[in-house]
Formats: sequence, C-alpha cells, structure tokens
Amino acid sequence: MLDPEVMQLGLVGLAALSAAAIIYILAYPLLSGSTRTEKRIQGVTENKTKRAVRNAQAEQISNRRRQVADTLKDLEQKQKQREKLTMRKRLERAGLDITPRIFWLASIVAGTALGAITFVSLPGMTPLISLAVAFVGAFGLPRWIVTRMIKRRQAKFLDEFANSIDVIVRGVKSGLPLNECLNIIARESPSPIKEEFKELVEQQRVGVPLSECFERMMERMPLSEVNFFAIVISIQQQAGGNLSEALGNLSGVLRDRKRMQAKVMALSAEAKASAGVLAALPFAVMLMVYFSTPNYIKILFTAKMGQFLLLCGAFWMTCGVLVMKKMINFKY
Repeated sequence: MLDPEVMQLGLVGLAALSAAAIIYILAYPLLSGSTRTEKRIQGVTENKTKRAVRNAQAEQISNRRRQVADTLKDLEQKQKQREKLTMRKRLERAGLDITPRIFWLASIVAGTALGAITFVSLPGMTPLISLAVAFVGAFGLPRWIVTRMIKRRQAKFLDEFANSIDVIVRGVKSGLPLNECLNIIARESPSPIKEEFKELVEQQRVGVPLSECFERMMERMPLSEVNFFAIVISIQQQAGGNLSEALGNLSGVLRDRKRMQAKVMALSAEAKASAGVLAALPFAVMLMVYFSTPNYIKILFTAKMGQFLLLCGAFWMTCGVLVMKKMINFKY
C-alpha cells in the first residue's frame, strides 16, 4: 500500500492541476486577442451583410419606382397615340357649346373678313398675301384660340381641384357617402369644376358605372391629376381602404405640385418677358415706321423683292419665336 502522505500529496497535486486548468480556460479569452479579433470580424461581416441587404432593398425600391414611372409614361404615350382628338372633343374641352359645323362656318367667315380687310387696306400688295392672311384667319387663328381656351380652362380646373378633393375628404370623415360628396361639389364648386362633376353625377344617375364616368371625365379633362383621382377612387371601390387618407395625401401632392408650378413660373417670368419683347420688337418697329413715313416702307409691300424679303423675314421670325418658346417652356 502507498503511504498516506504520498496519496495526500498526489491529491493536492491533482487538485492544483485541475484548478490551474480551470483558471487557464476561463482566463485565456481575456488574455488572448483572438476573441476580440473574432468579434470584430464578426461585427464587420454583419455590418457588411446588413449594408448589402439595405442596398439591395433600396435598389429594389428604386427599380420598382422606375418601372412604375416607365409604365405610366408608356400608358400616357399609348393613350396619346390611341386618342384621335376631333374638333368636337376640342370644343367640348374648351367649354364651348357649339357644333363643329358652326365652328367651321364661323372660321371661314372670319378668314374671309381678314383677307378682305388686308386686300382693301394694302391695295398695292399682291393677292397672295391676302389669301395667306385669309387662310391663317380661317384655319390657324380659330384653332389657336380654341387651344388657348382649353389650356385656360384646364388651369382653372387645377386651381380648384385640390379644394374639391378636400370637400370629399371632409365629407367622408363626417360620415357622408361618396355620391353625396360628389353632388356637393357639382352644386357648390366654381366653374369648370362644377360642370365636370355635374356631368359625372348625371351620368351616374342614369346607371353608368363610376369607373366609366371617370374615364369619360378623363376624355373631357385629360390631366394626370384627374387620372390619379380616378385611380384612387377605383382602387378604394374594388379593394376597400381608408378613402379619406388616400384622398388627403393626393390633395397634399396636388398642392405641392401647384406650389412648384408657381415657383417655376416666377423664376421663368424674366425669360418669358424678354422673349416677348424680342418677338414683338420687329413688328412694333415696322408699324411705327409705317405710320410715321409710309412711303419709306411701302416698297416692301409693292416691289417683288420687298415682298420676298418680307416672306423670308416672317419665316425666320417664326423659327426664332418657336425656338424661344421651346426654351422658355419649362415642364414640371
């Protein structure tokens, strides 16, 4: 048998070795830099992974927005190609309650009158100038006036469209149905909002679906804002949801666009004024010279070379006016 003292020494030695091993195992991560390095590497890896995920999500959202914008642009182009704008539609968009036949008769009468006035006022001028004035007065000037009336009517519509949407938002929040809100707009809104919504309400009363009513409204008032409004109403009717919140957001977007439009117009006012002065200056000088010394400028209207120079000057002036119009026509 072993000596008890030797056994005690052996047990003490084993206990000391066990304690040293436990202390070494516990203290090694603190004394060694490998754990810190591993944690740092792990943190960098996780940050790279999170950053890659965020970049992928942002790129996905950007691609989705780009696809939506491209889709909307394609739809607008297809709509423009598919739509054949007749004179009846142009008169309807301008708010004129006349038939195309009456419009063309009035245009021919106006062109004939302008040609006759030109021929009588300038007897020495070649009849071709009078015919050109009559053609422009019959087919160019009336269409230009109708186009200006359409743009002015659409601008007035957009000025009050956000307020009309706010009427629907407040009405829906107070518990009124959508049809009653549309009736309120048709009764109390200013022109041309009143006429457009009145037509929509009357079509709905005779059984036309609301989506088709908005499509017809888009034909009369082809604006992207009206298209957004129709999409919101159609989605709410098909899928449900908070209509007041969606229309409230749309109203805010329309007001922001209106403020941006006003800012662009203010910044471009100087350029437009300069373009107007440059375009009107040659005609103003010609009129002043004609009224002050008519014999000096009459040769331009009587001689063939003068008439040729007038035609060339008119051509180049038209090109210059079109270029300036393109330069100052900011799209927003």
